[in-house]
Amino acid sequence: ATTTVAQATADTTLADKLTISNWSLYIDIDEKTKKRPTLEQFTADTGVKVEYIEDVNDNDEWFGKNQAALRQGKAIGRDITVLTDWMAARMVRLGYAEKLHRETIPNAKNLVSALQSPGWDPDRSFSLPWQSGLTGIGYDPDRVGGEITSVQQLLEDPKLKGKVSFLTEMPDTMGLLLRLDGADPSKVEKAAFDKGIARLQKAVDSGQIRQFTGNDYAPLLAKGDVWACTAWSGDMVQLKLDNPKLEFVIPEAGGMIWTDNMLIPKGGDVFTASTFMDYVYDPKVAAQIEAYVNYICPVEGAKAAIRSIDASLADNNLIFPDEATLAKVKIFDAEAADNKEYKAAFQSVIGA
Repeated sequence: ATTTVAQATADTTLADKLTISNWSLYIDIDEKTKKRPTLEQFTADTGVKVEYIEDVNDNDEWFGKNQAALRQGKAIGRDITVLTDWMAARMVRLGYAEKLHRETIPNAKNLVSALQSPGWDPDRSFSLPWQSGLTGIGYDPDRVGGEITSVQQLLEDPKLKGKVSFLTEMPDTMGLLLRLDGADPSKVEKAAFDKGIARLQKAVDSGQIRQFTGNDYAPLLAKGDVWACTAWSGDMVQLKLDNPKLEFVIPEAGGMIWTDNMLIPKGGDVFTASTFMDYVYDPKVAAQIEAYVNYICPVEGAKAAIRSIDASLADNNLIFPDEATLAKVKIFDAEAADNKEYKAAFQSVIGA
């Protein structure tokens, strides 16, 4: 019995260190000191040092690196990892995620209603959203010499040949191609998927597409190596700060919306990770992250809190999208995103 008591006590003791894996450009940073104010404040409040590692560039790549250890039940040296819906669903399904200590996360009540019960984690027992985002088209109107309104232009416009990139994330790229054909990416059908794959293959074979990228399309667009690309809304808000001429559009045929979720990989420190999740779900803290990250904030109350930081952000439709914008986007079918046959076809086209 004594062990159980000791275990229970240990479970609610903060660790000395919290290790987080995340995507790049995904938390506030002080450009002068290169420190991260949100993490510094968490350490000041709790005494927990944060090791923050930007090593998620693509969900499959991340899973490939960690799969063997996870399968053997070994800890991977991370207390929180941020993964997109379909990969988060896989982690939960395979038993590779720890259950959150929900009693430690009273601020989870601030989660926006639209994200409260995804099919793969209906009670949010294993996950909480970090950010959501839109997938559309990013481009440089000066280089393109006009406007882009359709994914078809990326695939076929001769003046863009060799200056186009698409995302390595299948739900993003194939989601946009399905929408181009008027198909529903939230309920993928094989015939429509195959048609999209053939169209993508043709653009690869012709040299229209320069490359497939994770987050790393951002510097390519900024430098002018790429003129037009499938892109994520938050990256584009940030890129526009340096070059206001850059544009982000949801294609006429429609775009995609996705969520990246915080999970605790098996062996991670549940109590410390849950304490951090509660901290970032405080609307003031969420607003501070949001003011730098510029993706779609999952925390109710952050819009009001961000007004005191930068009122223009509260009115930015890419950060706090209105109903009209949300009506133009769909979530990709999580089962299809993890379908071996679909994935193999896509990987074969992108040369992965």
